[in-house]
Amino acid sequence: MKKILFVASESVPFIKTGGLADVVGTLPKSFNKAEYDVRVVLPNYMCIDAKYRDAMKDVASFQMDLSWRYQYVGVKELEVDGVIFYFIDNLFYFTGDKPYGDMQMDIEKFCYFSKAALAILPVIGFQPDIIHCHDWQAGLVPVFLKTLFAGQDFYKDMKTIMTIHNLRFQGMTGMDRLMDMTGLHSDLFTEDKMGSLGCGNMLKGGITYADKVTTVSETYAQEIQTDYFGEKLDALLRYRKEDLVGIVNGIDYDAYNPATDQQIACSYDPNTFLDGKKKNKVALQQETGLPENPDKFVIGIISRLTDQKGLDLIDRVMDEICHEDIQFVILGTGEYRYEEMFRYYQQKYPGKVSANIFYSDKLSKMMYAGCDAILMPSLFEPCGLCQLMALRYGTVPIVRETGGLKDTVEAYDEVRKRGNGFSFANYNAHEMLFTIQYAIRTYNQHREDWNGIVKRGMLKDYSWMHSAKTYEKLYDIML
Repeated sequence: MKKILFVASESVPFIKTGGLADVVGTLPKSFNKAEYDVRVVLPNYMCIDAKYRDAMKDVASFQMDLSWRYQYVGVKELEVDGVIFYFIDNLFYFTGDKPYGDMQMDIEKFCYFSKAALAILPVIGFQPDIIHCHDWQAGLVPVFLKTLFAGQDFYKDMKTIMTIHNLRFQGMTGMDRLMDMTGLHSDLFTEDKMGSLGCGNMLKGGITYADKVTTVSETYAQEIQTDYFGEKLDALLRYRKEDLVGIVNGIDYDAYNPATDQQIACSYDPNTFLDGKKKNKVALQQETGLPENPDKFVIGIISRLTDQKGLDLIDRVMDEICHEDIQFVILGTGEYRYEEMFRYYQQKYPGKVSANIFYSDKLSKMMYAGCDAILMPSLFEPCGLCQLMALRYGTVPIVRETGGLKDTVEAYDEVRKRGNGFSFANYNAHEMLFTIQYAIRTYNQHREDWNGIVKRGMLKDYSWMHSAKTYEKLYDIML
């Protein structure tokens, strides 16, 4: 039995701010349980729902040295869907109504969390073969393992994987401060280790000291080795390219299933989507205040409203998009200027644009089921989950060819009758506009071809079971 420990800052169903939580909460239960014992370590945030906190059982508690001071470490345990989760308890670090706050305080608490994730292992009696670390919040785990814990027999054969979910976020602070918070020697803070632009860099430490480095799509693994996408770590990533692997994320095919989803108006599958999607479109139009028309081409955006998502491209050509015979539904929150941008277009084009500046799981499901297309013109996208959910529900992705979008969306080929979506290569507003117009023409003038695109997307397997098999191969190579 191979023993794997995930270390991460968030996980469904306990706490979620982004796609990281979906990966950590869903991937472990997708492994072959006869061969892999996969467990997870998380912070015990006070903002975790009481129904989970009340169900946790106390396992142990002890004092841990953190540089020159000592901190309390409590350990709680809860099993969900056959996966054991351990929660590191410390009211000083994990109190509050949200998991993240002030960045400098976050850096300190995840220094503590990374060391505690290793320190609890002898206490809980779990000796993993591989510790799988996720993003900068767990970046110090490989560093601590190869330095402060290196002389202890219990830890000597453990290997580590560092998974980068988004390279832009690295956990950087002053070198003196990071040395003070970790107790790590100044020798580790040179530019070839944890030093970065005069600061200490937690993610860089993880990339440097981990046995393997993964990221969430094959294309993103190549992109981050370039100056444009590398966020000042491209030289290190090129140096580690033999140990760098891209593995596309998946989605939970039980949670996202149009045949069983109770939050949509009408269930359907790859054989019944023609009628099912029309009924769901009408329900979506009713919900969002748009005129009911089952034949109207409906474009959706479900997104954080930030620069990364390519919303500046949309702003440049939104008038041209709205001159087409379409409806446009937006769902999400984020930067104020983009929230106001979509509110403005809703006022300018009543009956065509519905701006829903909030987040609702139910409305997102209604959009996946009721929209004809999902627009994702991202500047960069390590993996992206929205396009995978859209494909599952027979909604055609229109994407820019970057990161996981390029790896999962095959551009429609009208000659060979292939492809599951539409894509454009350059970060250019009019190239995006022409691609949208091409999709609209295909829908209006070649409906049989359009239906073929929909069905191919629904039949494609982007479940976690598929991704888990790839991770299993990586674990096997390492052991």
